[in-house]
Order: sequence, then structure tokens, then C-alpha cells
Amino acid sequence: MSKIVVAGGRRLQGEVVVEGSKNAVLPILAASVLNSGINIIKNCPKLRDVDIMLEILRKLGCHVKVEDHTVIIDSSTLSSTEVPEELATEMRSSIIFMGPLLARGGKVTISYPGGCVMPLAICKIICFRHSNSCKIHV
Repeated sequence: MSKIVVAGGRRLQGEVVVEGSKNAVLPILAASVLNSGINIIKNCPKLRDVDIMLEILRKLGCHVKVEDHTVIIDSSTLSSTEVPEELATEMRSSIIFMGPLLARGGKVTISYPGGCVMPLAICKIICFRHSNSCKIHV
């Protein structure tokens, strides 16, 4: 096992800044639709996937404001449970909207994430909270 030995007789002190993580923030952004209110996410990384998630939230009716590395989402204005196909197919992780939208709105419609496996076809998954099933529309 490797180890680091610090010699010198003085205590270490200082600060380390931990950057925001894409894999942590994407589920948090999707979950923001659950509370029907204001959500403040700090230390949000500036990445393309984050921008796509924020645009999905806007298309769902949420008010989104970005200030440096802080994102403010008002999900009380949610007006849709259909994730736009052109955004859902941009990234695989768009599927994480399925649970929060189903819980909040009782149904969700989303295209296959990251692109449809069937070329030239429009594929959509439609789920209803109380039906115990999802319908795949091709």
C-alpha cells in the first residue's frame, strides 16, 4: 500500500475546493420537480449535460435561473410531464426524469434516451402511476 509521509514539523493547514460532480447534480436537477417550490443547487458544474437538463426543466414549465455555479429552480410552475424528444435523445441520463415526473404528475412521456434503437421511428415510453405498466409507442 502506498503512503505519503509529510516531514517538516509543521501542521498542515489550508483549504481544498471540491468541484461539483455531473453524476451527482443530474439526479438532483431531475428531483427538483418533486417539491413544487424553490430549489437552490450550489456548486453546479458548467457542462453540456447540465445545460440540457436545465433546458428540459424549462420545457416542463419550471423557471430556471443560473448565477455563476448556482442554479435556482422554481418547480411550482411545472406544466408538463412530457420530456421533449429533441432533448431526451441528446443524453442518456434524461431517463432520470421518469421517476420524479411520474411521482409528481401521475404520468410521464419520454423518448428513448440517447437516441432510439429503431432508426427512422419515433419511440416513446408512456408510464402511468397507477397502472403498473409502461407503454412503448413506436
